[in-house]
Amino acid sequence: MARYGAQYGPDITFLGVDRCDWADASTYVDADVVILGAPFDGGTSYRSGTRFGPQYIRQSCYLEHDGSRPSLALRVDALRDLRVYDAGDVEMFSGDAARSVTDLQRAVHTVSRNGAIPLVLGGDHTIAWPDAAGVAQHIGHGRVSMIHFDAHADTGDINFGSLIAHGTPMRRLIESGSVRGDRFLQIGLRGYWPGPETLDWMAREGMRSYEMTEIGVRGLETCLTEAFQIALDECDGVFLSVDVDVCDPGHAPGTGTPEPGGLTSRQLLDAVRRITYELPVVGIDIVEVSPPFDHAEITSLLANRIALEALSGLARRRADERLGPWDAARPLLDGRGG
Repeated sequence: MARYGAQYGPDITFLGVDRCDWADASTYVDADVVILGAPFDGGTSYRSGTRFGPQYIRQSCYLEHDGSRPSLALRVDALRDLRVYDAGDVEMFSGDAARSVTDLQRAVHTVSRNGAIPLVLGGDHTIAWPDAAGVAQHIGHGRVSMIHFDAHADTGDINFGSLIAHGTPMRRLIESGSVRGDRFLQIGLRGYWPGPETLDWMAREGMRSYEMTEIGVRGLETCLTEAFQIALDECDGVFLSVDVDVCDPGHAPGTGTPEPGGLTSRQLLDAVRRITYELPVVGIDIVEVSPPFDHAEITSLLANRIALEALSGLARRRADERLGPWDAARPLLDGRGG
């Protein structure tokens, strides 16, 4: 299969990184990360529009699209210190969910099997099922834990008569055996869904959900530290799934199912950076950016920065593995700081 390019809009890459074809491993033989677009919103239950998410996440930045982004916080340039490629969009027809998730899983598995970390730009949260399943297909079923940022548990059984929807992917992952329920960590849940029956199912599976009420009392950092210990137990890698609606709608208005009372964008960015720096992350997706409902590209800009924080954390982790632990004060001590 030749590189599809962009399903919607011009064929641009994420901030100007090099192109590759996910089906041809020779085009990314030296890759650390391969970006895939998943422009699918056929699983939405309320407001659609996330099929345009990949395009906006790739382009929403006020700096030059020159394949370079030095991180002030981590003193790495992830787009240059890592070998990052963009494989374009996986062709996904929102009118055929079964075909779309099958094609996406094949692409993610191919990238993972060839030694790169897949970073998938959604699309609605339906895609988390094929994304994490594709990575687990390579690393081993039950050997990949999940850290899932979201306002919603996404553990429903059936949405509008379909097993494939953005409210069901986490149940599909657990039921399929791709990810263990007792290694499934959810952060930021709140609001008025799901109901008791679904919550009972989650408890039986051993899922751990850090609701916003708990985060408010204990603090996000404490909850993350506890989640990390669970995620690393008997697992070889961590999949990070970020639904932008984990943030308060004031920080992420362009999403399909906004729920007041969430994280700030600052909290989310710091958490993503910490996860990719401290944990062996083997796959990432960023989902539920719906540009038609965005204002001034607030949500698209946030998603772009989520991707950059994730990449910067990965780059800093790789650098420390080569050079030894990094001292955050070093930029000030050696004269590079302001």
